[in-house]
Amino acid sequence: MSATAKRGAPTLAWKTEKPSTMSEVELDDVVNSIGPKLRELRDVNGLSLQQLSDRSDVSPAAIHKVEQGNMVPTITTLLKLAAALDRPVSYFVDEEEAVPSYVVVTRAKERKKVFTSHTGIDLAGISGPYGQYFVASAIAEVEPGATSGDNPLRHPGEELIYLLSGSLEVEVGEQRIRLNAGDSVHFRTDREHRWANPTKRPAKAVWMALRPA
Repeated sequence: MSATAKRGAPTLAWKTEKPSTMSEVELDDVVNSIGPKLRELRDVNGLSLQQLSDRSDVSPAAIHKVEQGNMVPTITTLLKLAAALDRPVSYFVDEEEAVPSYVVVTRAKERKKVFTSHTGIDLAGISGPYGQYFVASAIAEVEPGATSGDNPLRHPGEELIYLLSGSLEVEVGEQRIRLNAGDSVHFRTDREHRWANPTKRPAKAVWMALRPA
């Protein structure tokens, strides 16, 4: 677990207030829900089996078997898939909370690292957990020269970037926007988009993403 945590993948945290055992029916319900949740997340992110395989280092055949309910994933496999889809492992195995938390406070020293497949950018979460909230927000620190990659990004939802310091370039469709400190850009992510820090200074931003329910 410690080696996975160092890569920014979510860790598996069991809640002590839940019973230590569950009935066979409850266990079957949890196991049977993993496949549909995985397929739904893959569809929402517009990923093929091969694309999710490339992100997670899990074979397309194994992913397909999990989605179809023909294979129960190991903890290692579930960790890889959860990290590749920007979800905590608890999203797949936890039952719904009996009493949802309507307020989530994140102290400055308690921000959790958010997994991203991009290099040169660190994300520290400032929002509540996925599944309970529609908006995901983080403080982003982008290294000089870092980019979102050669291939444009495209997925359902919206993003809002407010630049705190440094400079960023954001491309949305045919538009190229240069952001300086104090500037912001809000765009639909179903259009092809890219981001880059073309300068020799790090950039810092509040980065918000709205994902479909």
